[in-house]
Amino acid sequence: MSEAYFKTAKELAEQGLAGLPAELKSSEHLIYSSPATLSFNSPGAKGFGVKRAGLAVPDSVMLLVSPGCCGRNTSLFRSAPEYRDRFFFQLLDDTDIVTGRHLTKIPQAAEEMLSVLGKKPSAIMICITCVDALLGTDMERVCRRVTEKTGIPAVACYMYALTREKRLPPMAAVRTSVYSLLEKQDRRNSADMNILGYFTPLFDSSELYTLMKSIGIKNIRELSRCNNIEEYHELSKANFSLVLNPEARAAAQDMQQRLGIPFIEMLRLYRIDKIRNQYRLLGQALGAELDDTEYYENARKTIDDFRDRFGKLEFAVGEIQNGDPIEMALMLIEEGHAVKEIFATIGELNFRFLKRLAELSPDTKIYSNLSPTMLHYKEEKVDVYIGADCEYYHPETPGIDWCDDAQPFGYDGTIKLFERLAEKLS
Repeated sequence: MSEAYFKTAKELAEQGLAGLPAELKSSEHLIYSSPATLSFNSPGAKGFGVKRAGLAVPDSVMLLVSPGCCGRNTSLFRSAPEYRDRFFFQLLDDTDIVTGRHLTKIPQAAEEMLSVLGKKPSAIMICITCVDALLGTDMERVCRRVTEKTGIPAVACYMYALTREKRLPPMAAVRTSVYSLLEKQDRRNSADMNILGYFTPLFDSSELYTLMKSIGIKNIRELSRCNNIEEYHELSKANFSLVLNPEARAAAQDMQQRLGIPFIEMLRLYRIDKIRNQYRLLGQALGAELDDTEYYENARKTIDDFRDRFGKLEFAVGEIQNGDPIEMALMLIEEGHAVKEIFATIGELNFRFLKRLAELSPDTKIYSNLSPTMLHYKEEKVDVYIGADCEYYHPETPGIDWCDDAQPFGYDGTIKLFERLAEKLS
């Protein structure tokens, strides 16, 4: 009988990252887009796909240059009040796709877009699709022509599903694009920092803000908190950037090269001992001591109280959530719970968590959301789930999506995770 393909944590750890089975590599088979995966694996992705992310620059507008099949997926965002006057379309016909003649029309389309808009935007984000990836379009040249024609900075955003497995996948590339308009500024008298990584801010209650202010940082800036283009340009006043998502590393490297802003990289973790170690290392890098005792103890108490109240639970952990599913599963197991199954994409970053997971819970099953064999998935009984994809696999089981726009980080993220679980299970 056909069944969904999985490997246990022990089997994957023994095979090593280089021996990862083809069934768990989305680049080596047809991709299955079930309702569990459509929210992150389609042009109409919920949350922050390339199109919504490209509009993170305040007061910018986007020209989507694409065939109708790609453009129609944007209608959901265009209907939202905050995006209603920010999306415009240049649809390609068959001749455009074959000859590339649409490239000569983009500057004119940009002019027409501005005349309809009736006001001057801060930037024009030109979003292109796999069509131009296959044509090898020189988008820097196209953007220069748009700027010459309109007098407004133009930046390319690449919605290339073809590059998802490459060195600079679409969501890493768009992060570089949205910071590319920044210009070098004098920083001699400032005590500022940027937080890079997400298109929405951290929870206001995150201890990261308080800890940074405690060592003399005066201004903590995030792209998502910029209300206008003037505040956006203040990002280039930072003494350093704190990168909280590996997908922002290329953007941070570009800012370091162009603007002279160095960066420090941290991971979003839920294991509080590792969170404490990260803060210790961050303090060392900044030449200061970060006293996180109060936050550590609050997180420890929240975790212990949850276990005392609900006992040992069996979890399913998915990947459509604000965290890495392997690291989160490892945290749950270390805190005395069990994880029966994980829906995840395995890569270099989280394989180190997988090796530790295999030692503690060798029989945990790991599935690939994008494997066509998931058509044959049979629900297994668990007590609770984490992740929006798990809701599809466990429709009658209590659980949380844990993929709000507001971003959890540090001890505050762990506390909120268990508080949200407690609310659902109460």
